[in-house]
Amino acid sequence: MSTATDTGTTTDTQVVKRKKGFSTGTIWTVVAWIVGLGFFFPVLWMVITSFKQEGDAYSDPPKLFFTPTLDQYSAVLSSGIGTALLNSAFATIVSTSLVLLLGVPAAFALSLRPVKKTKDVLFFFISTKMLPVVAAIVPLYVIVGDIGLLDNIWALIILYTAMNLPIAVWMMRSFFLEVPSELLEAASMDGASLWTSVREVILPLVSPGIAATALICTIFSWNEFFFAVNLTAVQAQTVPVALVGFITGEGLYWARLSAAATLAALPVVLAGWVAQNKLVRGLSFGAIK
Repeated sequence: MSTATDTGTTTDTQVVKRKKGFSTGTIWTVVAWIVGLGFFFPVLWMVITSFKQEGDAYSDPPKLFFTPTLDQYSAVLSSGIGTALLNSAFATIVSTSLVLLLGVPAAFALSLRPVKKTKDVLFFFISTKMLPVVAAIVPLYVIVGDIGLLDNIWALIILYTAMNLPIAVWMMRSFFLEVPSELLEAASMDGASLWTSVREVILPLVSPGIAATALICTIFSWNEFFFAVNLTAVQAQTVPVALVGFITGEGLYWARLSAAATLAALPVVLAGWVAQNKLVRGLSFGAIK
């Protein structure tokens, strides 16, 4: 009888624990959804506002039911933001490609093939990010002006590459450290050269890390404003600088500004959506600790 009673008590205890665990998990799930929706709501409201007329965008209280229109997008595209989008896309793609081309071999050398004073080299890389950009803008402006690259997209490409390279080296090094060195030894014993081992063995394993690094560099380059606003004027104007032009002293055009901001954010959102699988794998592979 006592055994049966003990068994029943144990079962009741397990049921109570399961109920408590279920209720706690449900509460945290609801909290996570509320927080997520809170962060996402401004973006959703921006997109909704971009389909309104200016009168509907200014209404108080805000109108939830309205007739959608594409007039704001038409006005934004006719204002010349297309050139800024192309400039941002060109600077972002080229600078990110250069960062990967330079950063992946450097990270490989500092991880699987370390050099002397590796920590000193890594500290030098990351120390370049400690200098405030505002402290360097005057000498950079003079140098860029002397070499004739003011209002030239290649000046931004060079600066974006230098800006993102230290981050890429640190991230990629973390990914390479997760790869067992025995894989290279096994490939070498099979007669594969170093380049073949890297191309056929290492790079496929760290491809999620490369995707995560590329996406982060893309976001940083696309959103960069300080260098662009100080070193460009018209020909090399990027999207963040162009967005400022929609804020005028004559009035705030909320619907039009929302449409411009939506167009500016869309390429990065699409890039993140396309690379989401590799990005999740990459971030869990050891790049961010």
